[in-house]
Amino acid sequence: MANWKIKEGSDYKNPENLSVHPLILKILSQKGIGTDEGINNFLNPDYERDTHDPFLFLEMEKAVKRIKQAREKKEKVAIFGDYDADGVTSTAIIKETLDEIGISSFIYIPDKKIEGYGMNTGAVNDFRQKEVKLIITVDCGISNAKEIEEANGCGIDVIIIDHHHIPRQLPRACAIINPQMKNSGYPSKILAGVGVTFKVVQAIYETFLPEKKEQLKWLLDIVAIGTVADCVPLLGENRVLVKYGLIVLSKTRRIGLREIFSVARLLIDENNIPNTYNISFQIAPRINSAGRMDHANTAYNLVREKSQVKARELALELESNNQQRQKVTEKVVEEVKILAENSFKDKKLIFAVGEHFPIGVVGLVAGKVSEIFMKPAAVLQKGEKESQGSFRSIPQVNIIEAIEKCSEYLIKFGGHAQAAGIKIANENLEKFYEKLNSIIEKELEGKDISPEIEIDAEINLDKIDFQLIEGLQKMEPFGEGNRQPVFLSRNLTVNEATLVGNGEKHLKLFLRSENNSPKIYEAIGFNFAGQFRNIKPGDKIDAVFNVEEDEWNGSKKIQLKLIDMKKIN
Repeated sequence: MANWKIKEGSDYKNPENLSVHPLILKILSQKGIGTDEGINNFLNPDYERDTHDPFLFLEMEKAVKRIKQAREKKEKVAIFGDYDADGVTSTAIIKETLDEIGISSFIYIPDKKIEGYGMNTGAVNDFRQKEVKLIITVDCGISNAKEIEEANGCGIDVIIIDHHHIPRQLPRACAIINPQMKNSGYPSKILAGVGVTFKVVQAIYETFLPEKKEQLKWLLDIVAIGTVADCVPLLGENRVLVKYGLIVLSKTRRIGLREIFSVARLLIDENNIPNTYNISFQIAPRINSAGRMDHANTAYNLVREKSQVKARELALELESNNQQRQKVTEKVVEEVKILAENSFKDKKLIFAVGEHFPIGVVGLVAGKVSEIFMKPAAVLQKGEKESQGSFRSIPQVNIIEAIEKCSEYLIKFGGHAQAAGIKIANENLEKFYEKLNSIIEKELEGKDISPEIEIDAEINLDKIDFQLIEGLQKMEPFGEGNRQPVFLSRNLTVNEATLVGNGEKHLKLFLRSENNSPKIYEAIGFNFAGQFRNIKPGDKIDAVFNVEEDEWNGSKKIQLKLIDMKKIN
């Protein structure tokens, strides 16, 4: 049972020139947004006002100057990307931009199963043989000091465009564009890889094609996909890129994306603007499935495909990959759960290593296992001499900082506070685990790691109306850093209870407020049937939920999406 924690309220005042629902004001004040300007900027994001000058990056001038040199000397350029949605979208927009300014370039996305994350010696040798003079890394590179040194030794310059954790040893690149750098000069530290790449693209257009800057907005469809998929906070500039990106996505010119919508049966068009849920759970998993199950080139090719017939074939291939990915993930999760219960019950870190764990799904499995057991989890594929895999963490543990303290045992590593990847010699597995587990134990000492549901506000059911819905919609897009508001209502009466859906897994309730108001609200609890099967009319409950608008056949109604509930009689 999760703990319910109601956020402490902050003082807030009604803005002079804005009509804002009091509950929305309260939620914004909890985020530290209390001024008229701050409220207006949050609820009404503006592309021109809220995006920063790309040349605030202190090394942007260097990067653009080196790209200019490549153009003037007609040098061959290699774009080294990553195999996830953030990397694929980053690769696509930088390739399209170099094409636009007449630079001869080709893309290289590593095979996750064979090469793993980041640059590698094999790729550098390939670039040397192809007489590449400049490598541009996107969504990777900051942890590849050794490989970049090898490139330098071959007479190849490297521009790093990345957003990952800054390691102790920086690569000797001719320019590093990474907002995580202490001296980056850039005000927003939370851009995704595709967001950082977009800033480089903006700088290139300002330098070479200032008259075409307006067309950059057509890139925002895939900037939004990469940003949401990488789970960066949807605040500040990210919020603007995603807000406008969702609009562009609704009218995307990319045939490949339209074919994904068609194959996945997603109603997305100019009259049906998608939301972040559509990206997180429907679009991004299909793009990611290419790198997980086969090769990310399939997703990259789909994003850039101009032929409808070919785009359809690629979209169907991704659909098949995604279905296969779901089956494989479920199977491995069950196996790692048993391992966690038997071998890591008294440990703070779950560390599953197996020869048969498919490298394409280890991150997904680690995430699900971490969520189930409320512990950091690692799932590694064991090779003959080396193992590689992914970590997922809980909010109380910055996993990349903990891993960095054990770096003497690693071949390479990289990532974020909540997600990371490593490659390690098998002989070091045990020593690495013992040290990392010890670090995490100290980190968690005295901390409560029980699952917790943060509640934004307690509300009387009768106060929920379409004015509140309208205010909540102004808070979108929702995601990391700007979660969909969560409400609590107490002492509700169950008017009707029904099990619905395939297999009757879901619970539909019709609820009245505590004062027996004539108003009845429909509530849906997805996968609630198992835990709350015995709920019946007349029962009293406290409920935690999101408030949403449900539209069917042109008719709109308010629906509560249940997160948790407690029977009180």
